[in-house]
Amino acid sequence: MLPAKAEEARITLPQAVISSLERNQIPKDTVSISVIEIGADRLGKNTAKNILDWRAAEAMNPASTMKLLTTLAGLDILGPQYRWRTNIYTDGLIRQGVLKGNLYLQGTGDPKLIPEELAKLMKSLKGLGIQKIDGNLFFDRSAYAPSVMEHNTIDGEALRAYNVPPDPLLYSFRTLSFQLSKSRSAEFIDISYTPTLSQLKIDNQMQLVDRTCDNWKSDIRFNLDPEGTTKTDQLVVAQFSGAFPSTCKGVNYNVVALDANTFLTQGFAAAWELSGGTWTKAPIGKNGNVPLAARLLLQFEGINLADDVIDINKYSNNVMARQLLLTLALEKMGKPATTFNGELVIQGWLKQNGLDFPGLVIENGSGLSRNEAISAEQMNQLLFTARNLPVGEAFYNSLPIAGTDGTMRSRLMTQLRKFLHLKKKPEARIKTGSLADVRAISGYVISKSGKLYAVTSFINHPNAWRGLEAHDQLLSWLLEDGPEPKHAR
Repeated sequence: MLPAKAEEARITLPQAVISSLERNQIPKDTVSISVIEIGADRLGKNTAKNILDWRAAEAMNPASTMKLLTTLAGLDILGPQYRWRTNIYTDGLIRQGVLKGNLYLQGTGDPKLIPEELAKLMKSLKGLGIQKIDGNLFFDRSAYAPSVMEHNTIDGEALRAYNVPPDPLLYSFRTLSFQLSKSRSAEFIDISYTPTLSQLKIDNQMQLVDRTCDNWKSDIRFNLDPEGTTKTDQLVVAQFSGAFPSTCKGVNYNVVALDANTFLTQGFAAAWELSGGTWTKAPIGKNGNVPLAARLLLQFEGINLADDVIDINKYSNNVMARQLLLTLALEKMGKPATTFNGELVIQGWLKQNGLDFPGLVIENGSGLSRNEAISAEQMNQLLFTARNLPVGEAFYNSLPIAGTDGTMRSRLMTQLRKFLHLKKKPEARIKTGSLADVRAISGYVISKSGKLYAVTSFINHPNAWRGLEAHDQLLSWLLEDGPEPKHAR
């Protein structure tokens, strides 16, 4: 736990931050900032010194920076090597290369069951001596309570990939990703897509136009027929029409347009066929729990948690964060997993680490919420605690690096260029967050003199979208060793 507020904590904001807030019409009383310097005492134990405290105790909406709490707790409770399991059962027998019987897929919420992973699963199935499947697919989602799988959004954008609801058998984020580009060899548009589905056809009716690529999405019309289908014995047609700029070198059009069962059935069927397997009859996947008499064919383990956390934090993946929270509930309190139980597990973990967070509100653990709340001071307590945990480095490495990757790839480029001559380069590892009316940053800055700062700032205001500059000014101030002793009070 952090020491009580030190006397030297600055109450005044850096002038560059004040100027930016004023210029962008963001009132100072809608902003909170906490900065602490993390050092070490003579025994090598981490110490914290308060550097800047501006409304730091106020509970605010943190947007996606809430993922820091979910991922740190997840890493510490489950361990960086934790792997999700997807079990495959059958009620049939394998004879002469034919599995005569149904397959039951039972998920535990692997957030990154993607085509590459499904290909490995198929290889394992083939390794059991199966060439052909004579049966249907059943999906056992009993790991999660039905309420957490409901498709509720805070913005009504149900087809957007960031709004995908949790699913114990989530395949490829349930998102179709179409790649569009002008053909190299002729005057037409190439469209490819992932993941491969067994019965998806692309109907390309788009026209090339001579225009810049800036606003390419505005003139594209997309239609999926039949949309949200539950019948997998018929073709699904993805139709593109409208205009596409010839200057576009390759863009992605992501859409969540099929129900979970159709998406998984066609994805599984395609992966099985790509591995060289065949079906007696194309499967029509249905919900169904594993029967007591069924036997386990194989247990497939996904990628480890440390790698998943990199995706969650660097690219701000909402559904992965939500599934991690539900996994804490599943592993510690049993099924069916609920968000409430996930919150209980995190609250217990906070207590165990001597952290008391009054005002903390966890709705889903991803920050895609109007209700989640935490203070900047509490977030910094979390960042300080991480430095004392065995998983501290895995957590640190998962954060976006300013000017390099993730959601910070294009941030602070000019400021960081100033330090190219230094042998040991300063860096900012910062999780970002944004919602309508919310901008947030939280993470670590290593300054030009090698000092380590934890920094968190939230803006909750209709002009928050204009607050990126103020946050960059704050980070630049720290990179430059802003609070030098002569300026401290």
